[in-house]
Amino acid sequence: MAYKRDKMERIKTILKSAVKLAEDLEATAIIVSGDISLDGIDTDIPVFFSSRRTKSIIDHLVSTSKAREEKVRGVADDITQQATGKIDHLEDLSATEYMLGELEMGLVVGVIETTDSIGIIVHNLEDNRLVQSLKTCEERVPAEVMRTVLKIAFDISSTGREGKPVGTAFILGDVEEVMARSHQIILNPYAGHRDEDRDLLNKKNWESVKEFSQLDGVFVISDDGKMEAAGRYLDIDARDIRLDKGLGGRHVSAAAITRDTVAIAITVSESGGLIHIYMDGKELMSIESTQRAMFCTLQEDKNEN
Repeated sequence: MAYKRDKMERIKTILKSAVKLAEDLEATAIIVSGDISLDGIDTDIPVFFSSRRTKSIIDHLVSTSKAREEKVRGVADDITQQATGKIDHLEDLSATEYMLGELEMGLVVGVIETTDSIGIIVHNLEDNRLVQSLKTCEERVPAEVMRTVLKIAFDISSTGREGKPVGTAFILGDVEEVMARSHQIILNPYAGHRDEDRDLLNKKNWESVKEFSQLDGVFVISDDGKMEAAGRYLDIDARDIRLDKGLGGRHVSAAAITRDTVAIAITVSESGGLIHIYMDGKELMSIESTQRAMFCTLQEDKNEN
């Protein structure tokens, strides 16, 4: 009991240090990865939680029968592996929340917990590979439109439609050229509708997109966020497109249309829900986990005098 109490006190001291560091650095957010409670700690900085368990180092010690020094080296390697995995996860999570408009650009302070260790890291979103890739996309498609389509893609990836996984693709920008290199395989459900009913920047129109995501074909979206078409088939020669094995025709054709136009393509895999972004015929980024962080505020309610 005393050991558990001492451990909780140590963790609380580390957490207080993390919060102070975040405040001193004027960090935009704190992200906690692990089963850690921040009860009793007060800060105005937004806090996000993500739980991700890792294998215990004790498992390694019990299962190995090597010499003592090899055990120590194995423990060190295991700590490094666990911490690296947690750091990568936290960096990707930071980028995800930034891409979806929940985090501002700047420093993020992370508290990472493995089964046997706890640590503090500082991550600069300016240096994040996913954020840098997103900025490249925003040179062609406005940031607000890009983030809106990503939000919809994340929803489709995580929830599918009516409990079933769904795969789809969004082609953003260069509408005239994209339409010239494609044709309808069904009647275009957006044809003849008012601009306000096709505007993705209006959240009330998202449900129709999710519904039509079950259709074969791709969505075509203008660079101002208007849905131009759904159920569109890309007439494109994709024989020279080289993607990772396992990615099907939807990904290949989406990548190919970005080779022949200045459009950006965002695909959602039906199997696994992975999100891929293509530009200039190549994969710009891949988001393997669409896990979101849970937002929480630690600011205590203060009664006005």
